[in-house]
Amino acid sequence: MSNSPSFEEQPGPGSSAQAVRQACRSGALRTHTSGLASAHAQGNLVILPRVHAADFLRFCQANPKPCPLLGVSEPGDPALPALGKDIDIRTDLPRYRVWQGGELVDEPTDVRDLWSDDLVSFVIGCSFTFEHALMAEGIALRHVAQGRNVAMFRTSVATAPAGPFRGPMVVTMRPLRAANAIRAVQISSRFPAVHGAPVHIGDPALIGIRSLADPDYGDAVEVMPDELPVFWACGVTPQAALAAAKLPFAITHAPGSMLVTDLLHHSLAAF
Repeated sequence: MSNSPSFEEQPGPGSSAQAVRQACRSGALRTHTSGLASAHAQGNLVILPRVHAADFLRFCQANPKPCPLLGVSEPGDPALPALGKDIDIRTDLPRYRVWQGGELVDEPTDVRDLWSDDLVSFVIGCSFTFEHALMAEGIALRHVAQGRNVAMFRTSVATAPAGPFRGPMVVTMRPLRAANAIRAVQISSRFPAVHGAPVHIGDPALIGIRSLADPDYGDAVEVMPDELPVFWACGVTPQAALAAAKLPFAITHAPGSMLVTDLLHHSLAAF
């Protein structure tokens, strides 16, 4: 008898959001979620003790480009009914990161053993939504075509501080020809709930990036001579803020391992 996972255990672009979450929960999915349940919005995750939740909420409100909030849980509740049916935030991502004193200490595949009634979950908008819109308009994205995670970079651009939370903005980079870069600005600006328009186009050194070949997270992609690097604010920014805050305990998603929500991409368009 074959031990190969069934289709339901190995979701793809046409799968439902719930099927992706179930695959994570069962242990069948442990890779990045880019391209899965392609009609649905995905979210970055931050889980904090309640004592830090108000400050982190203010941090997100002060930095809406990198930290656009899609949802916040009740303390101790692993469900997020506004974002999807039967969500269990402890199990429904492929991989998590655990932080202690600002240091990354573990990357588990679920966090049930770490859960407590004191924890609050924040889900932050993800660039996969505007990527879907770009591709629907015929703008090719190299990292998607190559099956890679998007390249992410820490910048010299400071976030607005709130309580203990501060640090550099993290950005994603996509190489585009000039005409497509202009169109990408127009398209992505319609989606402020998932980072909106780019924060920089062109010379990466102007925002403190030394080498596009060496991303801080994700996978490098080549920028061709007739292309511009286009940079969007990224939901990994809170991980830099958590490192600066040196909280005793926090949980985040691993870069590229997102919560797949029941929200449809088009529902997040502002106009």
